[in-house]
Amino acid sequence: MEFFFEVLIGGLMAGVMYSLVAIGFVLIYKASGLFNFAQGAMVLFAALTFVSLLERGASFWLAFAITLASMVALALLIERAVLRPLVNRSPITLFMATLGLSYVIEGAAQALWGAQVHGLELGISDAPLELGGMLLSQFDLFAAATAALLVVTLSLLFNRTRIGLALRAVADDPLAAQAVGIRLQRVWVVVWAVAGFVGLVAGLLWGARLGVQFSLSLVVLKALPVLIIGGFTSITGAIVGGLLIGASEKLAEVYLGPYIGGGIENWFPYVLALLFLLVRPAGLFGERAIERV
Repeated sequence: MEFFFEVLIGGLMAGVMYSLVAIGFVLIYKASGLFNFAQGAMVLFAALTFVSLLERGASFWLAFAITLASMVALALLIERAVLRPLVNRSPITLFMATLGLSYVIEGAAQALWGAQVHGLELGISDAPLELGGMLLSQFDLFAAATAALLVVTLSLLFNRTRIGLALRAVADDPLAAQAVGIRLQRVWVVVWAVAGFVGLVAGLLWGARLGVQFSLSLVVLKALPVLIIGGFTSITGAIVGGLLIGASEKLAEVYLGPYIGGGIENWFPYVLALLFLLVRPAGLFGERAIERV
């Protein structure tokens, strides 16, 4: 049983890191109904900018501040150059725009910082920590705590502030929100900037885990099952979906792997997501979206 819980808790903590990427999707989808395929490229751009500044002698907090400012500037540029000209266009047009945007961001990152692989050290040990007879990664514990703090902060931002109320109004009915004086472009800028900040945090944690390289942008693919299971419009759903994906893939790898072959954790989340699409297409927290439709 100790081994079972060790695998389970390790999977849950890995799932929290999946949730960090998924939250970026949820924020933008709630504000604009747009599936932002460029979120993975934003994670890569943030991590690559941060580690490149560190390698050039910047301190941790200076590199963090410059990278955060870069992500906010990127959000402003995206809103002005991409979103504003495409207002009221079809969802497939917006999706294709973000797909092209992902390649533009990756290309800009490569042109600016190069294509070599970087190691990222955050000063957090990955040595196992024994708790109750279980061995848990100190880095995973740190990542889980960071994600929990970020979720609480975002919940307060979007439930207790004026910009949060504006975001929820735009998510419910963009035209009605504009009619009562809410500036749609301002909401988009704020949401993309917050998504950029989430991408920065996710990029640092994933970069420290996997190394900062261009395959880091593919972490977006693991966020898709998280969104399908949790629902595209719920931050809570992103967290719950991430936990389910993280725990299930690790347990499947350990307990089913010996019988049907290794590498299960690479494809098992998509099987689970497919089952959810067949049984509950809106995800665990997607009822309100269906009711509005």
